[in-house]
Amino acid sequence: MVTKNEIKFIKSLRDKSVRNKFNLFVVEGEKSINEFLNSNYKVYKIYSTHPANISYNYVIQISDKQLIQISSLKTPNKHIAIFNKTKFPVKNQKNYFLLDSVSDPGNLGTIIRTLDWFGHDQLICSKNSVDCYNTKVVQSTMGSLSRVNVHYIDLYDFISSSNLPVYGASISGKSILEFSEKKDSGIWIFGSESNGISDDLSKLINQYYCIPKGNNRVKTESLNLSTSFSIILSFLKLD
Repeated sequence: MVTKNEIKFIKSLRDKSVRNKFNLFVVEGEKSINEFLNSNYKVYKIYSTHPANISYNYVIQISDKQLIQISSLKTPNKHIAIFNKTKFPVKNQKNYFLLDSVSDPGNLGTIIRTLDWFGHDQLICSKNSVDCYNTKVVQSTMGSLSRVNVHYIDLYDFISSSNLPVYGASISGKSILEFSEKKDSGIWIFGSESNGISDDLSKLINQYYCIPKGNNRVKTESLNLSTSFSIILSFLKLD
């Protein structure tokens, strides 16, 4: 059974300030919950209308009505879990992917899922980017957040302290099709949905790259950020 106070608390975790205060976040759905249970994240509580489907010893059974009350989804998925947020150190690696002022939860979630698909386990975001523990972000990652560590740091300081070449996504850049040679290392920056890469970071970029249009008849001005990220990652031969 879940109390009224618990229902109120679970719903309050949709607010970033509450998540930060209690160091907790919400995961919904059997698949995503089980993936977080098999990760480095520690579970706080799990609520379910079908406890037997969750691979955990202690699951609090709730009614369908209570599930609707605490879920952020239009069609709740039987299970809701609360996990402790975890901080991971930035790992040294050959290639880094940076997001500058990205605000759309769906874009961030898809980017995290794309990184996971290509075998990358780290993403670096500017401090003003959308929170990776936002309920919409967590949901759109479909469990990939359990394997991709997201860091929020000062991007200018990070790039300035690195000796790696810096590449920036821009519609005026060099075609990604011309990146035929393997890039051994680099920092790959993607800007915000509306303003692109900030002026301060632009000064640090060594080369811009872009996704070429199909032909001169194409009228679309730009691609969605997460779509661009996925296409570019599929072309790059990165470790």
